[in-house]
Amino acid sequence: MPQLNSSTPAASTSSSRWSRPGFLLALFAALLAFVVQSGEIGTADTMHRLQSTHAFWTSQPPVFPNEYPEFGIHGRNGTLQSWYGIGQSLLMLPADLVGTGIAQLPLLRGYTDDPSIRNIVVSYSTSMLLAVLTALLCFRFLVQLRFSPRQAMLGTLALMLCTTHLHYTQNLMENNYIFLLTLAGFSWQLAWVESGRSRDLLMGSAALGLNLLTRLTTGLDLLACGLFVLLLLAQHGVTRGFFSRLSAYLSTAVPVYLFFGVLDRLYQFYRFGSFAGTYIGIVAREARQRDPGLPAAYPFEKPFHEGFFGPLFTPEKSIFLFDPLLILMLVLVVFGWRRFDRTVRAYLVAGFALLLGYMCFYARYTVWSGDFAWGDRYVSTAVELASLLAVPLLLRYRAAFAGWIYRAGQAIVGASFLVQLVSLAFWLPLEIYQMETLGHPTFVIALRMKNIAAFALGKMQALGLNTPAMAEDPWDYVHITTWNFLPFLLRRVGAAPHWVVDCAFVVWIAALACLAIVLVRLLRFPALGHEKAS
Repeated sequence: MPQLNSSTPAASTSSSRWSRPGFLLALFAALLAFVVQSGEIGTADTMHRLQSTHAFWTSQPPVFPNEYPEFGIHGRNGTLQSWYGIGQSLLMLPADLVGTGIAQLPLLRGYTDDPSIRNIVVSYSTSMLLAVLTALLCFRFLVQLRFSPRQAMLGTLALMLCTTHLHYTQNLMENNYIFLLTLAGFSWQLAWVESGRSRDLLMGSAALGLNLLTRLTTGLDLLACGLFVLLLLAQHGVTRGFFSRLSAYLSTAVPVYLFFGVLDRLYQFYRFGSFAGTYIGIVAREARQRDPGLPAAYPFEKPFHEGFFGPLFTPEKSIFLFDPLLILMLVLVVFGWRRFDRTVRAYLVAGFALLLGYMCFYARYTVWSGDFAWGDRYVSTAVELASLLAVPLLLRYRAAFAGWIYRAGQAIVGASFLVQLVSLAFWLPLEIYQMETLGHPTFVIALRMKNIAAFALGKMQALGLNTPAMAEDPWDYVHITTWNFLPFLLRRVGAAPHWVVDCAFVVWIAALACLAIVLVRLLRFPALGHEKAS
């Protein structure tokens, strides 16, 4: 039998895979999503959406009676319903089916503690799927924008490691799913502009339409992508060809959007018996019934300036603090706009228009910041999209920029990575509970770093960081007083057998080592693929 060597087909195939940035990025994304999981879903919002998922195929209700009035609103025939769209619930359905089945196996049936088997399966599988698809799609989109494979690869790594996308990889909110679908819309609609293939336009429009089922405000994403396409078509001048292509775009995209809009309305009717309106109106009505003192405009009663400037400048939610790559993107726009090609300019205009749209929409919302979240979760996805090109542009025009810009860019990228890394250390409500005692405003990121140092050194009590509010909810207290990764949480809860905890640590450390190896391989990419692997 011949020995397997570099000249055999199998070895050649294996070697070529390891020199492909797409394969390496997908592997890196899967490992990254794996090692950052805590086994928990992340927030009460997503737990409620998972309960809606469970209600699709079991006899359980979408909202339990004991949760009202803190959560839930009344729907048809007086049933309690959640106040979310169906999108993320559908996304979690396959994992919920599998996780529930695994939890009922004889070997695991006796384990019902926290984190549950179902939650572990849902959080790991869903987050890993989103991470892999996002990495591949981001790389594709950046290559579409004519960035080199290395620039596109580093831009994808920057998204995964240096933006709030990393935090929402650990905490399974809607954000990364919305980001994936919006980026898919931009990518495939750009492909349609360049190729004219109807299939590309249908796929891009379907991705944006599917977003509407997750959150109706993603209509802003739909409009931003339409602006992107309009700017691209207008590059050729206002001619007959422009109007014919615009007509083709509208005749294909609008029916797709309407289809998904009708699906949303059908789900609205199924739950509340009405095609018109949204659950926000019902939330407001029932809240005012319980508390007549609420403003008539509730839940959009905040002064506009408070919710508009809050995401910009408050130390607890500033998008510049929680996503510093946005600062780099703004610097590059100021000093490099004339050098950017038209497609990049069109994307940046659309991206910043989307960010402005979200800031304006949520400016008057009663909890404009998203409450229990790392940063401002309502605008964080738009921030990630707006700053997506920061690292690729810095690399592409490195020689054209002044030296201080490149050095400052490196520093900002490093700071961005640090901010996202510390976001993983503890479950996100920790600082929110502490601020009930410490007061407002608080520089949350600095407080998080202080918590990390104090917890590692066993100085939480000595530094006054164990506040009364932290212990009010026993379940929360357990989760905010340990490192927010599955092996540490299993050990903290103490319900799993010791051998299971030990195995979890072994697997986690091995996965970390593999992640580091793949990252090194990615950073050495030009030496491996010579940028021909795109």
